[in-house]
Amino acid sequence: MVMATGMIVTPASTIAVGSASCASRRSIANASPLVSSFQHGSGRNSGQQQQQQRWAPVTVRSIAAGPPKSAVEVDWKTKREALKKNNLRSVQPKDALRLQKEQGYTILDVRPENEFVQAHAEGAVNAQLYRLIKEWTPWDIARRAGFAFFGIFAGTEENPEFLNEVKALGLDKDSKIIIGCQSGGTMKPSPSLADGQQSRSLIAAYVLTMEGYKNLVHIEGGLRQWFREELPVEGTELVEE
Repeated sequence: MVMATGMIVTPASTIAVGSASCASRRSIANASPLVSSFQHGSGRNSGQQQQQQRWAPVTVRSIAAGPPKSAVEVDWKTKREALKKNNLRSVQPKDALRLQKEQGYTILDVRPENEFVQAHAEGAVNAQLYRLIKEWTPWDIARRAGFAFFGIFAGTEENPEFLNEVKALGLDKDSKIIIGCQSGGTMKPSPSLADGQQSRSLIAAYVLTMEGYKNLVHIEGGLRQWFREELPVEGTELVEE
């Protein structure tokens, strides 16, 4: 019997995941191809060929995306464990305001600049963990289209200058920093979320912790709760009553 060998190759793919919440955006790129091989009989009797056709087991080279490219891309469970190990403290907005006023903490708002300018906690400073997509390469256009498909017209990307922006604000590793974003997230487990809920502020806390920052506090409930409680705010889109 003559043996023929064929190969099926599924091209590598790049998947971008976007969300309108504070949850982190991640890109899974450069996945290795999936390769499977098969063998089948070849002879004079085509009916026998079909009956004797055999498929070899699929051989998977790799379906992993490889190691994270940055601290932002580390999975949430790993981030959460590191934050717990380093005793990150979470406080309610009113407690954050008290720490700012009485103990000299700086409120670091990690939302994109356009959100910060519209409204933020009074006296807060801004370093963007994620920024609006800046370039217009074919890849960036495709990402914008992906966000637009889900109704998000201000798509963001990881800001590679985040740590430099924090340092430019005069915040060093010994500075007392309160980190806030829109939703806040939580490390507390719940019946539906065993590991809590990731957010931009918690991701930023992890990035800063890995950089050696020590005195970090996280606003649970986020700036959304800060605004609801009508705590002091400033910005360009405030409505005066």
